[in-house]
Amino acid sequence: MQSYFEKPKFKLYHANCLELLAELPENSVDMVFADPPYLLSNGGFTVHAGRRVSVNKGEWDKSNGLKKDFEFHLTWIEAVKRVLKPHGTIWISGTYHSIYQCGFALQVAKFHILNDIAWFKPNASPNLSCRYFTASHETLLWARKDKNAKHIFNYDLMKNGNWPGDQLKKPGLQMRSVWAMGTPKTVEKKFGKHPTQKPEDLLKRIVLASTNKGDLIVDPFAGSSTTGIAAYLLGRHFIGVDTEPKYLNVSIKRFEELDRNLKNKFSKKV
Repeated sequence: MQSYFEKPKFKLYHANCLELLAELPENSVDMVFADPPYLLSNGGFTVHAGRRVSVNKGEWDKSNGLKKDFEFHLTWIEAVKRVLKPHGTIWISGTYHSIYQCGFALQVAKFHILNDIAWFKPNASPNLSCRYFTASHETLLWARKDKNAKHIFNYDLMKNGNWPGDQLKKPGLQMRSVWAMGTPKTVEKKFGKHPTQKPEDLLKRIVLASTNKGDLIVDPFAGSSTTGIAAYLLGRHFIGVDTEPKYLNVSIKRFEELDRNLKNKFSKKV
């Protein structure tokens, strides 16, 4: 398959993720981060920057009914399992609209679930109807391909690393399964914003926790490639795929800026 954009350690593809995953060698990927469509573009509304806005994100986010939605999640999760190394792991991010289906699909596909992480958003948008609790977290599932393999977990770094901004992480104590991080900063959206964009701090922590330098990370729903930005910054290899060229173009601009900054930093040291 022809890449949409390719640089050392960073590749983007414009395709359906199933097409790309079918071309990757079996047992070749160290970690997958997936933020699949939540399938909730149903004409509803939410709040963004204090304003009432539609939740409709595009055709890619529309539900096809419970059965077909589950089949969609199971299909891409099984495709991911083929390309993961035996010790490889998958992270899936979602809300209650999708995460339970993804969790059940992981079990059907015989993944071994390691953790569910609650990503608490201190700056979450308020609830517009005032008839529900304000949604202020997303769930992350972390699972290993082979139950009998030994997955990567950089325990000491998680326990003793510097994690500014996370008010719940106590220095020198084990990192727990509730993480406090704000939504993406303004600078992370300077080239355009993906409607479900994740903060760089979140992906940096995931990459550092469950991979080593030189590992290959794949994102089957890359969006604006926050996964790729974190992977490249931390010395990993990245492959991202998305069906929307406008978000791939944002990804390219983000990568090019990061690459320039890293080269400038290196040249100053020399």
